[in-house]
Amino acid sequence: MMLFENMGKISFLFPLLLVVSFFCVNGSPHKEEIGIYELKNGDISAKFTNWGATIISVVVPDKDGKPGDIALGYESVEDYKNDTTYFGALVGRVANRIGGAKFSLDGTEYKLVANEGKNILHGGPKGFADVVWKVKSYRKDGIAPKIVFGYNSFDGEEGFPGEVKVTVSYTLLPKNQLVVNMKAKAVTKSTPVNLAQHTYWNLGNHDSGDILSEQVQLFASHYTPVDSELIPTGQISPVKGTPYDFLEPNTIGSRIKELPKGYDINYVVDGAPEKLKKVAVVKDKKSGRVMELFSNQPGVQFYTGNMIKDVKGKGGVVYKAYAGLCLETQAFPDSVNHPNFPSEIVTPSDPYKHDMLFQFSIAP
Repeated sequence: MMLFENMGKISFLFPLLLVVSFFCVNGSPHKEEIGIYELKNGDISAKFTNWGATIISVVVPDKDGKPGDIALGYESVEDYKNDTTYFGALVGRVANRIGGAKFSLDGTEYKLVANEGKNILHGGPKGFADVVWKVKSYRKDGIAPKIVFGYNSFDGEEGFPGEVKVTVSYTLLPKNQLVVNMKAKAVTKSTPVNLAQHTYWNLGNHDSGDILSEQVQLFASHYTPVDSELIPTGQISPVKGTPYDFLEPNTIGSRIKELPKGYDINYVVDGAPEKLKKVAVVKDKKSGRVMELFSNQPGVQFYTGNMIKDVKGKGGVVYKAYAGLCLETQAFPDSVNHPNFPSEIVTPSDPYKHDMLFQFSIAP
């Protein structure tokens, strides 16, 4: 059953879900243990680890009722510690790229820790994907099983100003729905915040090969062009007449060869700012699975796993290029250096809130 048939129920539950992402992330004097946590609700189940607040697996049935894991990942938590792909991770403090690993805010220039040439990607060498998060709460049962992770980002971490208290909650709702709520509060000073959920999806199953035959529709009429280092130029351009046009459903592989390396680009999502809106629909013909994504963010990074190269994953499967796709709702990349982009600056009086809703179903 599609999401719109349940929108009344969702609109009632959503405010309740948003409440559980607490701002108060207390520092812990002892070393936080790393664990694996599972949630189940009807036909959907998911596993998580507090290393990087990471999604390890998402299991949903195919058209024949056979359950399958549709999220790329590793066999053990130890593998995530050496990960360079960001499989399933919650990335930040600022997801995506900042050109030159620097920006100015309130008259001060901040130099960050570069980790992709002269630029910074996903928060730096030790961003939020590479730290241990605290398990704030874990409820396995009930109508909405949920886990909440919290992290205190200290002033100066990877060069970013100010202390930030962050939470992310993962909730499974009835009818195969996964809700992700991210919140952040700047404690003492303004700072950029742009969190993103970096799961690689393959609706045919994580071990089924590439995603080039999967059909994608993106509700985005514009995108932000980039230079050779994938840093936005500052332009906002229409997708029509380009290989980036997914306004109508199209297979990923239909025009991917028109691009140098595949898709790795930010789209400007159509719709009202800060309102929950439809971002994307992905369909896999063979399995019959459908994934719909809703979010309140202005952008979504569409990435087709171009740089995956012989990565050993769950069950010993070796992931190769295009093994999975990412749909990372976000603020625009390098927003701190482009005044014409929506601001990603968070202040003590104006906290950050990022909501995602995944609806899994079977094509009629």
